[in-house]
Amino acid sequence: MVASNSRGEGERRSSGELESEVLAALWASERPMTPTEVQTDIGGLAYNTVHTILKRLYDKGLVVRDADGRRGAYRPAKNAAQLTAEVMHQALDRGPDPIAALQQFVTGLSPAEERALRDLLGEGSDA
Repeated sequence: MVASNSRGEGERRSSGELESEVLAALWASERPMTPTEVQTDIGGLAYNTVHTILKRLYDKGLVVRDADGRRGAYRPAKNAAQLTAEVMHQALDRGPDPIAALQQFVTGLSPAEERALRDLLGEGSDA
C-alpha cells in the first residue's frame, strides 16, 4: 500500500526527486537542519524516509553533519550553483565529444543566459 501525498493517491516521488527536495530545503535554510525540521519543511514524508535520504546524501558527500552545534543537524556540502556546475562537468567528461555537447548546450540558452555566458567569458555584447 502506497501512502497518499500531495501529488495524488498512490503516486510516489523517485529517490532522486526526494534527494533534490531535501537539498532544496537545506539550501533555503540559513542554518543546519535536523531530520525533523526537514520533514516539517517538505511535508508528506515519514521521518525514517527523511533520515534515510539525509544518510544517502551524506554518503554521497552532498551534505555534512553539523559539528558545531545541534547533534544530527545537516547542511549542504556545496551550494546549488556549485553542485550544478559539478554535474555539468561530469556530464561533459562522460560524453565522447564534449565540444559537440557544449555546442548543443549553448544553442539551447535563453538570450539572458547567452548574455551572461558572454559576460563571464569576457566577450560582452557590442550591440
